[in-house]
Amino acid sequence: MNITVLGSGNGGCAVAFDCAAHGHQVSLFDFEQFPESIKAVQSNKGIYCEGELEGFQPVAYAGHEIEKALDGADIIYAVGPAYSTKPFAEVCKPFLKKGQIVIVCPSSCGGAIEFKNGSGLGIRDEEVLIAETSTLPYAVRLLEPGKIRIFNKLKGGLFMAAVPARNTNYILEQIRDVYPAMTAVKNVLQTSLQNGNPVIHPAITLMNVALIERTDFDFDFYHDGVTPAVGRLIEAVDMERIAIGKKLGVDVIPDPELGVIQGYMLEATYDKGFATAPGFDGVKAHTSLDYRYFNEDVGYGLVFLQKLGEQIGVGTPVISAVITLVSQLMNRDYLDEAKRTMKTLGLSNLTVSELGKLLA
Repeated sequence: MNITVLGSGNGGCAVAFDCAAHGHQVSLFDFEQFPESIKAVQSNKGIYCEGELEGFQPVAYAGHEIEKALDGADIIYAVGPAYSTKPFAEVCKPFLKKGQIVIVCPSSCGGAIEFKNGSGLGIRDEEVLIAETSTLPYAVRLLEPGKIRIFNKLKGGLFMAAVPARNTNYILEQIRDVYPAMTAVKNVLQTSLQNGNPVIHPAITLMNVALIERTDFDFDFYHDGVTPAVGRLIEAVDMERIAIGKKLGVDVIPDPELGVIQGYMLEATYDKGFATAPGFDGVKAHTSLDYRYFNEDVGYGLVFLQKLGEQIGVGTPVISAVITLVSQLMNRDYLDEAKRTMKTLGLSNLTVSELGKLLA
């Protein structure tokens, strides 16, 4: 197959490398403001990887010309943080063709719907098939432009849903060779809710703000940053997320249980499970609070959860408190910014039953 990967960060390079390793012809696109990885991949004519996956894999095209990157593509992976989804959709809009598959990886929060909206496709439109994953399939770091290290390719706990959901199994079959562990879930609300980043990243960062500001990258984010008290905050946020899922009729796996399934953790607890997780060994804290653990996971993730809970009648007092505190720390109002909500997705007037029918 011809595969196009949108996004040349660590995740995009991992998807591109893995797809190429399975014999697919891969093109890699990114915007001109992100030239470093593209330039390196162009120069090397491919991507180097070490860790669980190793070696060099060729990339047929790496560049900033979206029309060229999408030409002949069977499957398009949009790989990046939540704030990349809409720009990717808008740049693709003139060039998408009937029968193509787009997979937003990961969803973050309503990513497939955001892509549909940005590319001018209706929710039930099936000319171009749009799906999303619950998380990135890899634990991966960019060692240098064009070179990555994959610590873990998930063996489980990796979910997909299309919108409408009746196309999920068809899309899964098209990517089964690369992602045999990926499984179908009910709909894109379930993939969005199963994303654990808004549960763990803001809570750990919030409880370690002084250490982050005082040190220069000199502590392990999970192993040093998670204590019993921090674990209780993570758990409280998680319980509200799970309650939202229950009201929507979808089962959300608690984050520590998911961590064990995915191979990150040995113990399904909210404190020791993270603090001793071999999959997080050596993961350092970020050097600034102005980072995606607040800007994405609060500004998009927790705000989305709070607004979704509000819409369907599920209280989220702890999530709301975290949003308020982080907004104060960052001197901005994430709730007022409303970067990704049910309203921005065009779904704010729907009941639980109506949402289920629309996304089925």
